[in-house]
Amino acid sequence: MTRCIQCTRCIRFASEVAGVDDLGTTGRGGDMQVGTYVEKMFASELSGNVIDICPVGALTSKPYAFTARPWETRKIESIDVLDAIGSNIVVTTRTGEVMRILPRMNEDINEEWISDKTRFAYDGLKRQRLTFPMVKDADGQLVPCDWEDALLVVSQKVKAAGGKVAAVAGGLCDAEALTAMKDLLNCLGSEAVCTEEIFPCDDMTGTDFRSNYLLNSTIARVEEADQILLVGTNPRFEAPLLNARIRKGWIHNEADVALIGKKVDLTYDYKHLGESGDILKELSVGKHPFWKTLQKATRPVVIVGSGILQRSDGPIILALAQALAEKLRQSSQGCTDVLTTTEIRLWCCTMDAMATVESNWRVLNVLHRVASQVAALDLGYKPGVDVIRKHPPKVLFLLGADENALTKQDIPKDTTVVYIGHHGDKGVEMADIVLPGAAYTEKQGTYVNTEGRAQQTLVAVTPPGMAREDWKIIRALSEIIGLRLPYETLKEVRERMREISPTLTRYGNAEEANYFKQALQLAQSLKGSLAPDSLSPRLLTLKDFYMTDSISRSSRIMARCVQAATQAMQSKY
Repeated sequence: MTRCIQCTRCIRFASEVAGVDDLGTTGRGGDMQVGTYVEKMFASELSGNVIDICPVGALTSKPYAFTARPWETRKIESIDVLDAIGSNIVVTTRTGEVMRILPRMNEDINEEWISDKTRFAYDGLKRQRLTFPMVKDADGQLVPCDWEDALLVVSQKVKAAGGKVAAVAGGLCDAEALTAMKDLLNCLGSEAVCTEEIFPCDDMTGTDFRSNYLLNSTIARVEEADQILLVGTNPRFEAPLLNARIRKGWIHNEADVALIGKKVDLTYDYKHLGESGDILKELSVGKHPFWKTLQKATRPVVIVGSGILQRSDGPIILALAQALAEKLRQSSQGCTDVLTTTEIRLWCCTMDAMATVESNWRVLNVLHRVASQVAALDLGYKPGVDVIRKHPPKVLFLLGADENALTKQDIPKDTTVVYIGHHGDKGVEMADIVLPGAAYTEKQGTYVNTEGRAQQTLVAVTPPGMAREDWKIIRALSEIIGLRLPYETLKEVRERMREISPTLTRYGNAEEANYFKQALQLAQSLKGSLAPDSLSPRLLTLKDFYMTDSISRSSRIMARCVQAATQAMQSKY
């Protein structure tokens, strides 16, 4: 720390922005030093940002230090896809290799910060990569081959399937690949295009209305809220930059935060209402004591974690959240019109009444965990793989699907599994044919974040080996099958995307969703009951945060972070 000038920027960032008081000073005058207390780890998912704010370079990036000079590198503006926020980044490369990732200013999304996973997981782009097409031989071993042979084998299997073809999209897919895959399967007479992520999709709730699956308040406006209710989510690790916004509102706007779910450290004070879904039910009909506090809010926000909606009672939870949001948005004095179903009561006042919140304020919000989900739902993908389990295909495409949503036990033994992706992760373990794709730093692709804002990645480096962009692989396959897709260039693919959903190509704009009342009216007829289980999110501690996808699971840096976080939890300090 010989360069340190004791400006205390890093200390103030840790305390004010990250909400972790692990950095401080020891000594006085010329002997003062900045550091952690008693060998305590700087346990924050935003710790790498102190590198950017240090004015003299006393704090440096350990993986990047002394590996390249600034004048040797190229800088490409892009976006991050390791969560659903879509943080704006700058990818620094040299001789075809990603050297580091830095934040890029965007006041509407990530301001000037990025999470540690975004910043340091880039070394996972260099490891466990798929670089050659592979086909299983007679011994059941994947053997490298050229593109023509691999595509001919896939074509033969698809033609023999007689339309019994399905696809599962993973969390890192771009909208162009999703569009091409859906068009190909539709041409084959199949509608079985699904996502790994589950989301309520019945006739009463779910994906018919875009407002049901977006962060409708937008990321930037969350900090303007005066009352925030978190339901079954841990935004600190599911969306660190959104959590920083909530903390900002808690500090500067004195926002009150409440949580229904597992008690976790969110870096700010909140009222823990409990873990049961019955609390949300009581709030939706105005019977819970906390309703009186919510009722006073002029800018209330209800944030539901997408992970909690993957439970069997996910539609009920979403319906209750819709009812509560509408009740907060359009509350009236003396309105007692309560609608009842078999197991659930949903409140909806049908008469015009005096609004207690601003007319253009959005209350209902869904926080997604993966980058591809919103685009997939916009394109008409079915969330979850139940359709494939009920109607097993003869050919199954895994489009970067690496979370074991389907296993070999879920499909017939004679089903041919074709994996299209960039990492040798869980999906490849069950694949019969492997077609290597491009990662997000190697292609120009469209992603829609959790608030419905379309953004695009740009090509920073070329794909390794014989890997190609996913949509180009699907386009080439369609021609060999004899069902040539009607586009050959990226521009033409995006024209097709615009035909399906114009929001997919309005880059940089968060398209507002409407029809909240209509969505609630459909949810009123929903029947079912809440499960007794706790509304607990999957990511509870810091060690759960670092390795959540195929890229971060391949990263040595992330593995060391998990090790350090585990040791810190076991430390007596």
